[in-house]
Amino acid sequence: MPEGEIGFMSIAALGRAFRDGGITPFEAVEDCLNRIARHDGVLNAFATVTADTAREAARRAAAELSQGIDRGPLHGVPVALKDLIDVAGVPTGYGSSPVFCTVPGRNARIAERLEAAGAVLVGKTNLLEFAYGAVNPVVGQTNNPWDSDRTSGGSSGGSAAAVAAGMAFAAVGTDTGGSIRIPASYCGIVGLKPTFGLVPLEGVFPLSWTLDHAGPMARTCADALAFLDALTAETGPTEALPLQGRRFGILRDHSGAPCIRPDVSAAFEAALAGMARAGATFQDVWLPELEGMAEALLDILLPEAAIIHESRLAAHADAYADVTRAQIEAGPGVSGIAYLKGHAHRKRLTAAMEAALDGIDALIGPTAPWVSPAEDPAVVGDEGYDEMLCTGPTNLTGLPALSLFGGTGADGLPVGIMLTGARGADRRLLRIGSGIETVIAPQIAPTMTGGGA
Repeated sequence: MPEGEIGFMSIAALGRAFRDGGITPFEAVEDCLNRIARHDGVLNAFATVTADTAREAARRAAAELSQGIDRGPLHGVPVALKDLIDVAGVPTGYGSSPVFCTVPGRNARIAERLEAAGAVLVGKTNLLEFAYGAVNPVVGQTNNPWDSDRTSGGSSGGSAAAVAAGMAFAAVGTDTGGSIRIPASYCGIVGLKPTFGLVPLEGVFPLSWTLDHAGPMARTCADALAFLDALTAETGPTEALPLQGRRFGILRDHSGAPCIRPDVSAAFEAALAGMARAGATFQDVWLPELEGMAEALLDILLPEAAIIHESRLAAHADAYADVTRAQIEAGPGVSGIAYLKGHAHRKRLTAAMEAALDGIDALIGPTAPWVSPAEDPAVVGDEGYDEMLCTGPTNLTGLPALSLFGGTGADGLPVGIMLTGARGADRRLLRIGSGIETVIAPQIAPTMTGGGA
């Protein structure tokens, strides 16, 4: 197959080709590596490419499948991991200065599970520094495959760009205030922030122990579901759930917020209209408890991140990007009372969102207020607050939230729509997402414009 035709297949179709002999895992890995070689000089999605070990793993997967050893849907499938997730013998760079780089001696639990599922690691993906919302100049920005003069989003932008550009079939991201879903929205892919604690974080460098999540990023909800099952070592039904009879709560606090750009609003309303034609029904939902959400999130995040980085900051303050260092240094200034009030707000918001979900399938709203900008805004500040307006609440509540392709906005760039479901309903949320994709067909391949991509 020509370069790129393999890279944009679904995981299910690729698996069938592996098992009927139409494609080998080695050919799939070579296709991804060729795309990395061709595009990553512009996109800057990868921190480390594990080409040799990927080829070895692909040969091993092919041999196992030929012998009737089948590890499931991910067996032989090329994937990537965000570069704050440990893989034994592979550098972990955290999107930061080389002074912080480590070479772990053991795998994170996530890496262990993917290895057990037979997935093939093609590399570690770039991120905003320590997942804290700023580019370290040593690493540089990861650019968007749809327009490489724009950002792919943060902090899991490398994972999003790798998947969108066909350099991996799925990737793991992490999410503390929107860092899976915002890049997914900007890059036109699927990103799930799972229920808090569903995906293990052992061996994943933390930002906030209260807010951190890790989850799948893929081109479709079905691919994300297959990847989630590998990450959680769980299985269940996979078929799409039809929209006929589904009930959604439109989170008007978000869809009607002043920061939501007109092109995003138009795409969101068009998506709702398409869903309604397929039989979905809607009701408006207003949550007063969302007021002050960003402040509460930061009153938790800032001090927890400061504690996590305390020794590194003391030893190598100058190695951080200026914005990252400033955010870490702001942590001790948050009072204990403010921190506790943040947790109290979190509990009130959790109760309110869970009550709002009673009797409906999911809450729905835009993922991000705008299409991909030229650069990522800082976490602290008006633009940072606005960017995580829609995504931040589910980090506080721990409820699962899914971003999927919802149409296009300004300059033909992707717009994400976000579903929030009940605690533990992650697989069901992805199956509903697959139903939405029957109405709003995902745009699998980016146009690779701008900057020479």
